[in-house]
Amino acid sequence: MRALTYRGPKLIGYDEVPDPVLPGSDGAIVRVTAAGICGSDLHIYGGHGFVPGTGYGVGHEATGVIAEIGPDAHGFAVGDRVLVPASAGCDRCRNCRRGLVAGCERRPLPIDACYGLGGALAGAQAQYLAVPHAPGNLLRLPDSIGDDAAIALTDNAPTAWYGARRARIVPGDHVVVIGLGPVGLMAVQSAFAMGAARVLGVDLIAERRARAAELGAEPVESDDPKSAIRDLLDGGAEVAIEAVGADATIELAMSAVRPRGRVSVIGVSQNPAFPVNMPLAQVKELEFHIGLCSIQSELPALLRLTAAGRLRPETVVTHHMPMSEGEAAYKMFAERADGVAKIVLDPWT
Repeated sequence: MRALTYRGPKLIGYDEVPDPVLPGSDGAIVRVTAAGICGSDLHIYGGHGFVPGTGYGVGHEATGVIAEIGPDAHGFAVGDRVLVPASAGCDRCRNCRRGLVAGCERRPLPIDACYGLGGALAGAQAQYLAVPHAPGNLLRLPDSIGDDAAIALTDNAPTAWYGARRARIVPGDHVVVIGLGPVGLMAVQSAFAMGAARVLGVDLIAERRARAAELGAEPVESDDPKSAIRDLLDGGAEVAIEAVGADATIELAMSAVRPRGRVSVIGVSQNPAFPVNMPLAQVKELEFHIGLCSIQSELPALLRLTAAGRLRPETVVTHHMPMSEGEAAYKMFAERADGVAKIVLDPWT
């Protein structure tokens, strides 16, 4: 089969790789019909991967059809159209049984529980994908949810919802979303779905601010977003959702909220020594939340909200490209070219 692989910094290969084999009696092989490129894939592309080495398959966002199913994968059959959550658990421990796969007791390292971050689980930007423990790591898709929405539901939408939920958004809150890529755009939608009265959007790229405005957000058009947020919201927001993971944007989130504000960081930070301004946090009595989303625990609500039209995950998709042009797709996404937000790849072209 064909798959995208990491060859080195800014080098993505389109290679012939071995077909996957059934990963146990409760596993499945999925024929991938659509695969997405996520912002966290850019860490790998830029040479700052989560594990050393090269040659492994990349990507963790996929939808498809079951091509092979193990005899113990109860509840699924060949031909079922499915969504593959980006995170994979053991489906046996206490946490995974509750959908909290980020805390899987049998996969202690997060990189072992996500496709395409190293050698533990093969990448989803491929024609076929091996899914371990299918009953806990696959969801059957209703016909009402198309592939574009489903791709966003594999990771971006649940991560955004998780960040908004942990920030405890309540009706009437003022919310600032920092970083308006696919996760940030879904955070805008999530905030409104939870009852936010106003949502401000912060991003350096004008096209992304404009896209957030189409979803109802008020774009912050200022070289000094900290002051602009305070002016627009009379001192600050109740909630800031940070969807970048950079030191500067996390610091902005902490300064953007009013006293007793809630900061929720869902951007992927790779800084083990982030300099928290403890006096600021203490004086403002800040709540600070950060973590990795367990996709499976968020999906039941999101599938219902999407089917009801309360959330529109497909709106984050801006480009469709053949997987054979994967290197160009990664370059476009990394350079934020052509108004790109979300790229969906066709593994069969």
